[in-house]
Amino acid sequence: MKFDVSFLQPRLAQMPAYAAAAEALGFDGFWVAETNSDPFLNLALAAEHSRQMTLGTAIAVAFPRSPAILAYTAWDLQRYSRGRFVLGLGPQVKAHNVLRFGVKWEKPVAKMRETIEAIRAFWHTWQTGAPLDYAGEFFKLMLMTPFFDPGPIDYPPPPIYIAAVNEQMLRLAGSHCDGVHIHALHTARYLREVALPEIETGLARSSRTRADFTVNTAVFAIPTDDPAEARAAEAHVRQQLSFYMSTPAYRAVLELHGWQDTADQLGHMARAGQWAEMPDRITDEMLDAFAVTGSWAALPGLIRARYGDLLDRVAYYLPFEPGANDAGWAASVAGFKEK
Repeated sequence: MKFDVSFLQPRLAQMPAYAAAAEALGFDGFWVAETNSDPFLNLALAAEHSRQMTLGTAIAVAFPRSPAILAYTAWDLQRYSRGRFVLGLGPQVKAHNVLRFGVKWEKPVAKMRETIEAIRAFWHTWQTGAPLDYAGEFFKLMLMTPFFDPGPIDYPPPPIYIAAVNEQMLRLAGSHCDGVHIHALHTARYLREVALPEIETGLARSSRTRADFTVNTAVFAIPTDDPAEARAAEAHVRQQLSFYMSTPAYRAVLELHGWQDTADQLGHMARAGQWAEMPDRITDEMLDAFAVTGSWAALPGLIRARYGDLLDRVAYYLPFEPGANDAGWAASVAGFKEK
């Protein structure tokens, strides 16, 4: 199991120091989210200041960008990082697409499938010189002249992962992608009973097996070495759980465990702006199902015991600050490297 570090709210000026520090500590991968900053710009700096780590978006929002823009950006980053880049895409939800990004919301699974196919059509043209020829419901792409062709690269095309929670997107991940980003709001039971079976259905459609595919996620981790930090980490996890459980997009996870009534209550509270009271609705049973609690050194073993072969890559849903608790992070890195 690979151990990565992820950044939910990256800052461009921090990336050189963060990438250098993460690589020095021995992380396998470095993921950047699209929240309040452009993930691709951040990863360009991370590529410049690292040599070994996998670098990827977890995730970049797909629909506000055309397949051409995504293809060019990923091609550049794959070339510049010397083959270490992963293009992680997600649909986001309707409200953010329409009201934040100002783009139309339409058939997200079908449009994501075409986006992936179109990106790969660009890459095939640039790598082989074949004509650009892709036509679907959403995109018709037939023009690529030498002036706009970046040419081949000396590395394989970037792997494509997508974020997936529900049945159809999980199957699309299996049939069309190299990996999947599972949201931190998950349980081992959800992976075993819902996510992996749907992914394997998709894999079968593309004549591939689980060995050809990467399952990646972040885990809510509560390090217990320092009692005050443990209390703060638990409070943060309860707050995050209450926020995500109030969001309809993650309903499938909650229904599996019979927690839909709590989800309904949290949804009403969120709409009423009762953010401070929401964490109180997270029971200890829920916390134990979603989070892993233990010392920095023990967390890797606890995660392996919980997930077994369900996961291939994992990060902690914790902020990473160079120089802050390096000993703890190093203990977890060492634990994941143990055979």
